[in-house]
Amino acid sequence: MSSIIRPTAAQQTRRLIVLACAVFAVVVAQAQMLLGWGQTAGEFAADSDATLKVAGYAFAIWGVIYLGLLIYAVRQALPATGESALLTRLGWPSAAAFLGIGWWIVAAAADWEAGTVILIFGSLLVLLVPLLLNARTIRALPRTDRERWTVVWPLALLAGWLGVAAPVNLLTVLTGNGDLPTVLSPTVWALLAIVVVMVKALAVTWTLRTPAYALPIAWGLLGVFVAELERNPALAGGAMVASGLTLVGAFILTFRLKPPVEKPN
Repeated sequence: MSSIIRPTAAQQTRRLIVLACAVFAVVVAQAQMLLGWGQTAGEFAADSDATLKVAGYAFAIWGVIYLGLLIYAVRQALPATGESALLTRLGWPSAAAFLGIGWWIVAAAADWEAGTVILIFGSLLVLLVPLLLNARTIRALPRTDRERWTVVWPLALLAGWLGVAAPVNLLTVLTGNGDLPTVLSPTVWALLAIVVVMVKALAVTWTLRTPAYALPIAWGLLGVFVAELERNPALAGGAMVASGLTLVGAFILTFRLKPPVEKPN
C-alpha cells in the first residue's frame, strides 16, 4: 500500500541522508576487511568467547543484510518512490542504526569494548522500537506489498541480527574483563541469554506478523550450537532447541494465526 504522494524537498533530503548512512555502513565494513586494519567482527567476538561462542560462518549473514539495506536505501531515495507512513517514520531511525553499525565496526577494530556495547544496543533499540510502534501499519501491509519486502524485511533482518549479536557482544566484553557476575555459572548466563533472545524473537514476530526479525536469530542460535557442540554440549543443546523453536514459532505466528483486521495508523 505504497503512497503515491511525492516527497517534499525536506523528505528527499532525509532519503539521501539515509542512503548515505547505508553506504557508509557497507563501505566501512568492506574497507575493514580489505585493508585489514584492526580486528574483524568475527575476531572481536572470538576474543573472549569463553561464555558464549558463535561459529564464524554465522557472520556471513551480514552479506544478506547489507544487500537488503542497500535495496531499501536506494529505493527509498528514488524521487519516483512515493512517500509513505513507513518511510516517514522509519527514515531517521534507520539512518541512526546504519551509522551505529558502521561505527561499531570501527569500535570493534580498535577494541573499544565499551563503545561496541553502547553502539550495538543503541542501534538495536533505535530500530526495533519504531518497528514495534508501527506494528499496526506493518501488519496491514498485504503479503505481496512492495514496502513489506523493501522496507520491513531489510530493517527487521538487521534488527533481528542485532537482537542476537547484542547479548553475545555484552557477554564477550563482560567475560573478557572478568566482570561476569559469579552468582550464576557462565553456562547458565549463556542459556539465560539464549532464552531471552528466543522469547523476544517470538514476541516481536507476534507483534509484526513477519518472520524477518526471527530468521537471523534462529541462524545465530544455530551458529552457537555448531560452535559449542564439542566445548559445551549442554549449551549447544539449549541453543539448538531455541533455534528450532524460534524458527518454527516464527512461521506459525506469521502464517498460521488469523491476521487481525485493522487499518494502518
